Amino acid sequence: MTTDLGTLTKAATSWDGTAKKLHGQEVAYKRDVHGITTGTGWQGVSVVAANQQFDITLREFQFAQAEAKAIAALLRDAHTQYVDLKRKLKDARDEAIQAGMKVSDQGVVTYDYEKLTESERNALHHDPDYQQSVQKAVGSWQDRVDRAVHAVDDADKGVEVAFKGVVLDSDITDGTMNGFNGKASGDIEKYEADELADIATHINSGDATPQEIKEAQRAFRDNAKNEKFQQMFLAGLGASGTIKFTNKLSDLSHGGKDKGPYSAFQDDLANSLALATSDTDSAFYKKFRSDLQKAGVQKFDLDVVADKIAVGAEQGQQARGYQSLVTLMEQGDGYSGQFLKDMATDIRAAEDKGQGGNPDIWDLRGDFSGKEDGWFANDPLDGVLGIMSKDPATTTSYLDPGTEGKNDNLEYLLKDRDWNHVNDYEWIRDYEAVQDDTFDKDVRTGLGLALSAGTTGNLPGEGDELGRHTAAQARVMHDTINLIDYGDADGTYGEDPKHPRVGKADEVLAQDDYAALRDPLSQALADYSPDAVDIINGEAPGGRAGRGDAHGDGDDSQIQNSRSSLVRMIRGVSEADDTTNFERVYQAQQGYMAEEWMEKDIPNVTVAENEARKYGEVIGALNAVGGDVKMDIHDAKTDDAAGVRFYGYHAGGGLITGIPVVGDAAQRLVDIELNEWLTGIQAEEGALSKEELNRGNAKAQDNLDAYFRSWGEKRHMDEDDPIIEAAAGEAQQSYMGGRQVAYEALRSRT
Repeated sequence: MTTDLGTLTKAATSWDGTAKKLHGQEVAYKRDVHGITTGTGWQGVSVVAANQQFDITLREFQFAQAEAKAIAALLRDAHTQYVDLKRKLKDARDEAIQAGMKVSDQGVVTYDYEKLTESERNALHHDPDYQQSVQKAVGSWQDRVDRAVHAVDDADKGVEVAFKGVVLDSDITDGTMNGFNGKASGDIEKYEADELADIATHINSGDATPQEIKEAQRAFRDNAKNEKFQQMFLAGLGASGTIKFTNKLSDLSHGGKDKGPYSAFQDDLANSLALATSDTDSAFYKKFRSDLQKAGVQKFDLDVVADKIAVGAEQGQQARGYQSLVTLMEQGDGYSGQFLKDMATDIRAAEDKGQGGNPDIWDLRGDFSGKEDGWFANDPLDGVLGIMSKDPATTTSYLDPGTEGKNDNLEYLLKDRDWNHVNDYEWIRDYEAVQDDTFDKDVRTGLGLALSAGTTGNLPGEGDELGRHTAAQARVMHDTINLIDYGDADGTYGEDPKHPRVGKADEVLAQDDYAALRDPLSQALADYSPDAVDIINGEAPGGRAGRGDAHGDGDDSQIQNSRSSLVRMIRGVSEADDTTNFERVYQAQQGYMAEEWMEKDIPNVTVAENEARKYGEVIGALNAVGGDVKMDIHDAKTDDAAGVRFYGYHAGGGLITGIPVVGDAAQRLVDIELNEWLTGIQAEEGALSKEELNRGNAKAQDNLDAYFRSWGEKRHMDEDDPIIEAAAGEAQQSYMGGRQVAYEALRSRT
């Protein structure tokens, strides 16, 4: 803190003067010495030999100037860094003092008790909570001061690396040994990046020293936010070297004894990749991507892959470059949207048969899912989609078919792609018989997350206020439903009359290899409750039959799928070991309709009957789906839910995530006990099991009566108000129609 940093710039000026003097010597040498070999007075073999030596000396004068200028630049770079870091350290100390701390000359932070009044000292002495808060504050300020000090130390070591590197002869073929550095750089980060790349090669070969490990940690820490450094470092490694480095780190962090530093290195390397590729117009990015397109499909050694096969065919199998790189990327975040889309595009090009790729390129023996091996991205495209889901806007852009349907990424993923990347074999005596490819247990996990983010604009698992969506989001959701249900983005539009398309979303999503889509899609369906309710009750722009495309209206755009498709989707996402997904959709639609009921003006019986018809129809359809799901929630869990607010509550014991927010009035309206809600659905289950689909549902009717009585109470209406009676009666009638629609959509009729 007391050092005069101005001496660095003074020294830089002196080194500029040295370069100038060397230039004068170069001119004199070229004129008075080097020049004599070019005249006519000296001839023969000796002049050729002399000229070669004189050339070397002349270059050394030039290289010496380059080195001197680089040293001057390094000194100025160091000055800039030190001034900035010194200011940050001073600010940390000053702000700590302003917050009531003392900071010693050695940087030790303590609480300044002298500033306290007598009463404050007495309170501190007798109040343990006060004492704890003081210690917490001291610790927080100490951490900040320590970080500022360490930042100076890290930068200082980086400067040391640069000054050691700048004087090394970078070209051993220039005629000198340990001569001047003709390629000297005035950039401190350039030398740090070169050294880190060297350490990476030592780690790859297994001979990195403990000191090199510490230096690598420092270099990553010191340049964590330095884009230029990260680009120089990765450029030094190259795409292939980056893949080899991350594979070695994977081997060490998952299989070695001292896993800690290598796991941290992977985090650093992932963040390095994110920062280096943030500018997708840079020369570095274009070169790195071009190299990666080649290295991404090449094979590399990786223990977790090779160890899957002890004997037999494909023993010692290798990982593809994209598999390793995506595995690395999953350790970081903050990637640019364009980089993620480029990665997805390039990986698809490698595997898409329609683009000349190989659909089996990622196939490997063994399962790569679960806690043990799930960290390895054996399906790199699915891995990129999972990373992309953290950036909903980018995900929507990647999946959006567009107004003219030119982008086929969504259709490729949901219809055309080969998702079976596990090579399967069966031993028959002493012979391995090749079986059809199969899938990992986590198949389509990334796709599910991407669909949730791309259709809603939310991070997966996060709810939002109920409302409509952008045109792009609606297109993604509309086409997703149709592609899963009918296998065609147009739904039933444009189909061959002789071969009508049959909706099978409930059957498709019930398959094991689609399990990872259920939860994310249930979140998306919950977010689209306004659209779903309108479609089921016939008020959507496309009616109950739907249309071939989404309804575009800016941020008020809507999906236009058929009612039967929606019912099958709700049933499909509800295929699970518990009922969370169904409850999420059910409660979100309940919340939306409750909010609509609380805000609508219901002046007379006619309006009440018209609005109640829509409500009853939707509840009838949902209850029928619930009956088909078999809501076998135990009585004990139901009892635990007594007295707990209904909206967003799961009988398993906690709030269901991903349910959009509604107003307090709407939440109070649906604040009924779960066992009352379940009775109507359980009655549908009983009717379904006995194939008595035409019988009434007294439990559901009682629930509808209770709902509208509660609605009337919240609006301060008389108990015998004819509007309440009319609404309940009409809802009960429409309930039967809604349940029949659902049963037909699910092909449950006998």
